[in-house]
Amino acid sequence: MEKMVIDRAFWRGRRVLLTGHTGFKGAWATLLLRMLGAEVCGFALPPEYDDGLFNVAGIANDLRHTIGDINHATALPPLFASFRPEIVLHMAAQSLVRRSYLQPAETYMTNVMGTVHVLEAIRHADSVRAAVIVSSDKCYENAGLARGYVESDPLGGSDPYSSSKAGTELVTQSYRRSYFSDASGPQVASARAGNVIGGGDWCADRLVPDAIRAFRNGETLNIRNARSVRPWQHVLDPLLGYLLLAEALIKQGPRFAEGWNFGPGPRSEVTVGEVADHLVRRWGADASWVRDTGEHPHEAAYLRLDCTKANTQLGWNPTLPLEQALDLTVEWYKRFNEGASMRDVTIAQINRVLDRSETPPS
Repeated sequence: MEKMVIDRAFWRGRRVLLTGHTGFKGAWATLLLRMLGAEVCGFALPPEYDDGLFNVAGIANDLRHTIGDINHATALPPLFASFRPEIVLHMAAQSLVRRSYLQPAETYMTNVMGTVHVLEAIRHADSVRAAVIVSSDKCYENAGLARGYVESDPLGGSDPYSSSKAGTELVTQSYRRSYFSDASGPQVASARAGNVIGGGDWCADRLVPDAIRAFRNGETLNIRNARSVRPWQHVLDPLLGYLLLAEALIKQGPRFAEGWNFGPGPRSEVTVGEVADHLVRRWGADASWVRDTGEHPHEAAYLRLDCTKANTQLGWNPTLPLEQALDLTVEWYKRFNEGASMRDVTIAQINRVLDRSETPPS
């Protein structure tokens, strides 16, 4: 299929309700939507990190900023009634595998019942035309397959986080079949992305934030599973996919109301150790890493997505090769260290990626 690009006119003035806007991925999504001209209402917990993108880029001024918890069933309906969103992007989640081992009940509550509460709010709203429910590549039952997982593969997960994301998908599928099957009503799709990287992420137990913290402090980075293969991608790549999907839901309707994979190309599926090597080279100075030989909870050694469906039916393809995604990410943190305006830096990076995504392939 011919490469599709974001329809800027479509997003101008469009009312978008975004859950999880104070998080790493949600903050990038907010700024991207505002740069496209959308009106955004955010609903999320307070920012977890003082130096996270939401704070350092001043994103609270870009939207209707609402603090709340999706675990509270009564919190969302009044917001839907007053803001009257046309599009819902549900990104609020407990997003860490290791935290899910420590807090399984909270993980299931947020990722499964929180999604139920969002879908219930959509069901009772009369303004919503499309919703994209964001889950994870880890929603698939990981059987150690060498091929990429396709949207029809079984859902599952051995750890609380992965199985909670399978639950997110199952709940979304059930609501779609039970309440959103009418072509004239809200069209609901789900989106499954791989490991995202980018500036402004400080979450513990994620490779890039852990690396940056270690390098800034002059410490050696400890890596748990250096040989594990992950599908790495810059945060803007799946976000552009979510927006293309939302456009398709409104413009073309029910045939896009399904699950979709948004992962990188095969050349971006490399080991944790290879990514760490690249980060060390780009950071310079005395940056280094070693293998952590301690005991750690189980994490899948290999996982990749087959994104043929998004490539061929949506015209979506990743914009940034892995090296460029890592370079942009390290650039962001270096500029942060220098005391630069992180709003200006982030906007400049979004513009670079948008311009690249809109350039026809040679």
